[in-house]
Amino acid sequence: MNKKSSLMSRLAGAPYIVWAALFIIVPLCMVAYYAFTDSNGVFTLNNLSDIGKYADTFILSIWLGLLATVICLVVAYPLAYIMAQKGPEKQSSMTMLIMLPMWMNFLLRTYSWMTILEDNGLLTTALNFIVDNINNLMGAELSPVHLINTRGAVVVGMVYNFLPYMILPIYTVMLKTDRSLVEAAQDLGGNKLDVFRNVTIPLSVPGIVSGFTMVFVPSVSTFYISQKLGGTGTILIGDIIETQFQTANNFHLGASLSFVLMILIFICLAVMNRFSDDDGGVII
Repeated sequence: MNKKSSLMSRLAGAPYIVWAALFIIVPLCMVAYYAFTDSNGVFTLNNLSDIGKYADTFILSIWLGLLATVICLVVAYPLAYIMAQKGPEKQSSMTMLIMLPMWMNFLLRTYSWMTILEDNGLLTTALNFIVDNINNLMGAELSPVHLINTRGAVVVGMVYNFLPYMILPIYTVMLKTDRSLVEAAQDLGGNKLDVFRNVTIPLSVPGIVSGFTMVFVPSVSTFYISQKLGGTGTILIGDIIETQFQTANNFHLGASLSFVLMILIFICLAVMNRFSDDDGGVII
């Protein structure tokens, strides 16, 4: 029976092994090959040395990605905490509301923000109306609000698109928290703030780390959001990589840039595994 069960387990896992080999291992090997070879297929480190030209772009990408991730954390944590305190029916409804925008195509969601943030858009028009009234009433000389094609618009797009990936991991970990630990802290005289600071937050660290990784990595490597909301003034590393593959046809430089991002992803995953316990990770 044990041998039969072991054989069945291997057969059940075979499709995943094939899928991982075709769509994970092989692409990674191809990226590494192009990153360390020239157009003649000869080994070279020139591609990696050329990355230094894009140091400012890397820094900007990391900065905007980190800013968007921190904003997502600030917004997501209290929302996840509130969700975890609700009953099963309300939890299901709130989860559905969070996931509902994700049913729409990513490109359409981003494109809709162009309409909202453009100079004649709903949000910009409302803000300029307020600015005009302040100028008229107080004699101020505030400049008109301009939101589209700015770094702030890019951050807004990142937060909107990736916020669910921060909420759900934190919510899932909080939902699995042993309530007896909270009750024990309360029995020992801890008030709500003490319990939250000394019990809830430490126990939710795996969800925070998981959500941080799941938001930061796509934020750093995004290119469509920066193209549509940031214009030509906000060029991120994802834009450079897309240009190398789609326009410049310099696969080797594009692969070297992708290789660096891949290393960054591995570092983030290592950090996530370091801070997550056996049940800490979350699968979405």
